[in-house]
Amino acid sequence: MDKLILYLQYPFVRYALIVGVLIALCSSLLGVTLVLKRFSFIGDGLSHVAFGAMAIAAVLQLTNEMVIILPVTVISAVLLLRTGKNARIQGDAAIAMVSVGALAFGYLLMNVFSTSPNLSGDVCSTLFGSTSILTLTQTEVWVCVVLSVAVVLIFLFFYNRIFAVTFDEDFSRAAGTRADAYNLMIAVVIAVIIVLAMNLVGSLLISALVIFPALSAMRVFNSFRSVTVCSAILSVVSAFFGIVLSILAGTPVGSTIVAVDVAVFLVCYAVGAAKGGFRK
Repeated sequence: MDKLILYLQYPFVRYALIVGVLIALCSSLLGVTLVLKRFSFIGDGLSHVAFGAMAIAAVLQLTNEMVIILPVTVISAVLLLRTGKNARIQGDAAIAMVSVGALAFGYLLMNVFSTSPNLSGDVCSTLFGSTSILTLTQTEVWVCVVLSVAVVLIFLFFYNRIFAVTFDEDFSRAAGTRADAYNLMIAVVIAVIIVLAMNLVGSLLISALVIFPALSAMRVFNSFRSVTVCSAILSVVSAFFGIVLSILAGTPVGSTIVAVDVAVFLVCYAVGAAKGGFRK
């Protein structure tokens, strides 16, 4: 505890906790919708797109990588949504195609136009999250705070529409809801979350923040609202303790957060199994 209190006196530790909690909260809110719509791996596909965009920004030696990464990821989210409805290219195939292509393209660019003496370390850090929480700046924290507040407000304001589109898209259209517009909004918001989470957990681990809290909550609760609230709480708690453990144990932040998410899922799975047994 003394060691933790000592670390909390440093700004970069507080930055990591703030960003981690906000990203976990945003990811969990829309994670339930993506899981129920069987579109969970859109986060994985978009994270690889963000990796490719980051490679382009690195080659161009841009000081602000968000100028390229955010627009490219948002445009890819829109294209994935459109392409996934094509009869010739189904949703999962479209995600796999974009995911693998962007990952290969990004790594190729970083190799051909390498500007770093430690290319392997840079690629590993980007894919699995930075091994040091010193990489978060005050500007990145404020950007994360503003975008996270926007994501939460959008979710709360359009909660009823998101609920309707999640469970019965055809009925929503019949009732006059513009389902395509709300699906597009969900894709764009997920793209923003992916970009925010890259510095913390890395491209390959982002989808875990979206999927695990939702699946954990579904093992315990049945209603959409209860699952969403539980998912948000579990995600925030897992992110907080994951960052704290990584600080105390000196482990990579992203991997530690995901490991805590997996442990929480196993606990919720056991609780759900026990509740099922009690009902019988």
